[in-house]
Amino acid sequence: MSGAVMEPKLEKKPVKFSNLLLGAGLNMFEVTTLGQPLEVMKTTMAANRQDGMMGSVSRIWSRGGALGFYQGLIPWAWIEASTKGAVLLFVASEAEYYAKSFGAGNFTGGIAGGMTGGLAQAYATMGFCTCMKTVEMTKHRAAASGVKVPGTIATFMDIYRREGIAGINKGVNAVAVRQVTNWGSRFGLSRVAENQIRSFTGKTDPSQKLTAPEKILASALGGGLSAWNQPIEVVRVEMQSKKEDPNRPKKMTVGNTFRYIYSQNGMKGLYRGVAPRIGLGVWQTVCMVALGDIAKEMVEKATGDVVTAKH
Repeated sequence: MSGAVMEPKLEKKPVKFSNLLLGAGLNMFEVTTLGQPLEVMKTTMAANRQDGMMGSVSRIWSRGGALGFYQGLIPWAWIEASTKGAVLLFVASEAEYYAKSFGAGNFTGGIAGGMTGGLAQAYATMGFCTCMKTVEMTKHRAAASGVKVPGTIATFMDIYRREGIAGINKGVNAVAVRQVTNWGSRFGLSRVAENQIRSFTGKTDPSQKLTAPEKILASALGGGLSAWNQPIEVVRVEMQSKKEDPNRPKKMTVGNTFRYIYSQNGMKGLYRGVAPRIGLGVWQTVCMVALGDIAKEMVEKATGDVVTAKH
């Protein structure tokens, strides 16, 4: 047969144990160092929208000094950090494969995989973890008024007994919207930022690697610009918060929570906590870029497997 061009066979990306181990290890390091303090600041600012940055810092400090910045780390942030990467890799790999089988290109397939993976992350592991972290950070109003506050597992069991699965997954739809929009916009905006840096530095050949500071700058720009969806994050925190307010809707949905926040604090309230969130995105990139190669070597030695995940 003359002139027939064989199309390359579409193959699923294998999900390797070494990739899962690398992702979990980097996520655990990121959250246990600066990640959780920034998460606590972001959540505290979103829950207490009348406070500025310094007001939030003093509020967190009053909840236990330096340890106040690590509320919700054990076990919820650790569970989330060690599982969300696995969920993302498995689901994104499948979704990207099916998107490409329907004719999507690499870029569109990548976005489709990331967005579907983000959706799965929300419902599989991040929903109840973010809910319990927020409960941990906002239940201390009761402690301030002299009431004995139960421990983290006792709180979890109490919510589960009273409200079932829905109670521990409060705000999960807002988490899902956040994850999907995060993935879609971050993927695209980081690519746009990277292209701008490449044209500015003259690295127009894709084989030329960006330096660590350039990678961090591209991600910071992508992460900063993708913080347009911060209102969803503030809605998520409000839905999961344990604070008492007679003006809050009794049965909270994404829509009525958005309206409640806007009526109380205006547009400014919907963007509370955006600075620590951008800082969190930068720190995650610093961890991936600065420690990625070291962690990759360690995982390859431990498993005898070649790591293929990008970091």
